[in-house]
Amino acid sequence: MSTLIDDALVLLRAGALVAIPTETVYGLAADAANPQAVARIFAAKGRPSDHPVIVHIAGAAQIDDWAREVPEVARKLAAAFWPGPLTLILKRQPHVPDAVTGGQDTVGLRAPAHPLTHELLERFGGGLAAPSANKFGHVSPTTAEHVSKEFGDAVPLVLDGGPCTVGVESTIISLVSNTPMLLRPGGVPREAIEAVLGQTLEHHQKPQTAKIRVSGLLDSHYAPRTTLVTGSGERLREEALRLHQNGERVALITLGAMNEACPATHCEVMPVTPVDYARTLYATLRKLDNGEFNTLLLESPPVTAEWLAVNDRLMRAAHWRLD
Repeated sequence: MSTLIDDALVLLRAGALVAIPTETVYGLAADAANPQAVARIFAAKGRPSDHPVIVHIAGAAQIDDWAREVPEVARKLAAAFWPGPLTLILKRQPHVPDAVTGGQDTVGLRAPAHPLTHELLERFGGGLAAPSANKFGHVSPTTAEHVSKEFGDAVPLVLDGGPCTVGVESTIISLVSNTPMLLRPGGVPREAIEAVLGQTLEHHQKPQTAKIRVSGLLDSHYAPRTTLVTGSGERLREEALRLHQNGERVALITLGAMNEACPATHCEVMPVTPVDYARTLYATLRKLDNGEFNTLLLESPPVTAEWLAVNDRLMRAAHWRLD
């Protein structure tokens, strides 16, 4: 594996792209200090130029290389959750390229926990801009195979670190004002962050209310190309049967096993715990988003605190909800 890391370092220092594993999803990485290299990420993904990307660093010792006026709470959260699936939004250093920040005065920083990428970052020495390794708005990749199918030869190297263990993107916390704000729920639960802070987090689901642009906050994101509909299990089973009887090919994604026969072309059973569900969500959507089905019907999970990150992703991935 060290040889592959050597190859990755050569490519990254030359301004090329490398797909990297993290505990959340696979990222499409480039040297964050090189605007031309970062531009290749946007071109490959079809990503809007004003949509910022997260800078991945080896650890808290590098925070001041990228951020200024760093509040003590940022160091406290980094000590508690780095390396891990937490992104901190901070005021950027003047040298941080606009290509990374979307022209804003802030930068998102994260220290991923995957050992392969952690070693890569330690040896690289700088920061890697690395949004999810997929076309913009599409379902995020959680295996190296997902990345290869998405980009083919357009990405010269995909570091295979196995399936992602978290399966949804990092939690994003803004620390640019006096009040910490939860901008995107993710791999670190809101309650765990609140316990460290000793205070309740404000939660902004819409970028306009937070007055800051960050990754993954658009209304439509993480979406399969096949129409995805969410709703209650009973309502979706009725819809699956109706569509199936009308000759449509339908996949029904249920929360736990059903007692009755599958009323659709195909039934997929999802785990009933939020951690296991999150780990398998994107892989399941990618497996079913293969052109075989006209519609994907997904039973919505409970609307409780432990399901916050999953429900956030499903809200943005679904084309509509059937109530």
